[in-house]
Amino acid sequence: MRRHLLMRLEAPLMAFGGETIDNYGVIRDFPALSMVTGLLANALGYRREDSDLHDRLQTRLVVGARLDRAVQRLTDFQTAQLSKDDKGWTTWGVPEERRGGAESYKSPHLRYRDYHASLSVLVALRLEPSDESPDLDDLAHALDRPARPLFIGRKSCLPSKRIFAGWVIAENVLGALQTAGQPESTTRSRLQWPEGEGSLNGDRLIELCDERNWTSGVHGGWRPVREGSVPNSGEHS
Repeated sequence: MRRHLLMRLEAPLMAFGGETIDNYGVIRDFPALSMVTGLLANALGYRREDSDLHDRLQTRLVVGARLDRAVQRLTDFQTAQLSKDDKGWTTWGVPEERRGGAESYKSPHLRYRDYHASLSVLVALRLEPSDESPDLDDLAHALDRPARPLFIGRKSCLPSKRIFAGWVIAENVLGALQTAGQPESTTRSRLQWPEGEGSLNGDRLIELCDERNWTSGVHGGWRPVREGSVPNSGEHS
């Protein structure tokens, strides 16, 4: 049996980013491994250029999630009129200027961004090896006293409640998700967990591309995960 840290992700709007296609920012139903890594790294105070620390944290994370409310999506339509004289600060600490001819800026820039509305997600995780720094206690402390403000997917998605949600002792991630208190609802809860961390009747195995190379910033590689559902305390058999 192993100790797992629980996180509760709740916010009016959340975004579990998937592949961006042209000007469409699509989302997935479950939080990506890279998103959980970034959330914890931000809480720990890692800087963007600390790519080795990010990569190591991502490698050690064993993460699963449970959706405790039905997925409801909305699409935000965004438009901006840009000027060649516009300048903006970048994450590298220097202003970035627009380039190109004047004709390029006569039309507004349009894009679409999907969000989850009023979603509630329980995340269970552990670290392997468990005795390396940071450990689970360090993560719990950082979530309650983060080095910087935390957000769930996009900077506009601020959590509406405490993210750290306690501990659970279980054999694997699936067991942790099943052991943690179930919501009183008549709908079934959907779960996603890594292959090798338990199984459910009727679950399905899929290949997921949600790991990030924190040096290049590019997502790549595939990992096997399982998805399934379980009844909760309000569902009648």
